[in-house]
Amino acid sequence: MTDPQRPARLPSALALLAGLMLLALPLSIIVVRAGIWQPGLLLYALACLLATILAILCALLGALPRYRPQRKRLLQGLGLALPGTLLLLTMVAGGGDYPAIHDITTDLSDPPTFTHAPTVRGPDSNSLDIKPDTLGAQREAYPQLQTLRSERSATNAYRHALAVAEHMGWEITWQRPEAWQFEAVDTTAIMAFKDDVAVRIRSSANGSVLDLRSVSRVGVSDLGANAKRIGAFLENFEQQRAGQL
Repeated sequence: MTDPQRPARLPSALALLAGLMLLALPLSIIVVRAGIWQPGLLLYALACLLATILAILCALLGALPRYRPQRKRLLQGLGLALPGTLLLLTMVAGGGDYPAIHDITTDLSDPPTFTHAPTVRGPDSNSLDIKPDTLGAQREAYPQLQTLRSERSATNAYRHALAVAEHMGWEITWQRPEAWQFEAVDTTAIMAFKDDVAVRIRSSANGSVLDLRSVSRVGVSDLGANAKRIGAFLENFEQQRAGQL
């Protein structure tokens, strides 16, 4: 004998679960920001995945005649599951074919080194040691990242680079003006991951040369974040007037 209440209960259960997945999203971000990033990211991914499954179920059930009286409830469930579904689609679409590396530089033969970052990264952070296999993977994945050669003097380029970094919202954590070097921290908007950046400028016969290195503190793959950060900096740097930044 079938349960006549089952068709009515299932849409309500799906809507309830969708609401829980929606609440799990900000909770996962709070967990990550608290420094418990691995469980937080796992919760975030699971919430997005389950929300997508619930959205599909709500849509499929809504198309069945037997659930016509509960379509309003199913639409509510679909609406609650939609944010997680969109986030999952964004992650899948933006994931790309990125190598499992988190240390990117414009100078593969002589990458900039860090002076201040090792004192603040913490014992559980990724190593700042330069690894040949990482350099090889970067060479294949991001051949467009190269040393920037500028007609600016080294001092002028240094000042301009500082202005660019501040314009991009980086926190300047260490400076050595006499050597035209500084370090900064860039914090991601949602999860508040902190990545360290070293900027090194050298004088040349025709002006100056500028190199960067951006390293994530946690995670195996940065999903292209460090390369995008360096690319954005180089593009902004080449704006010739401060007013164009």
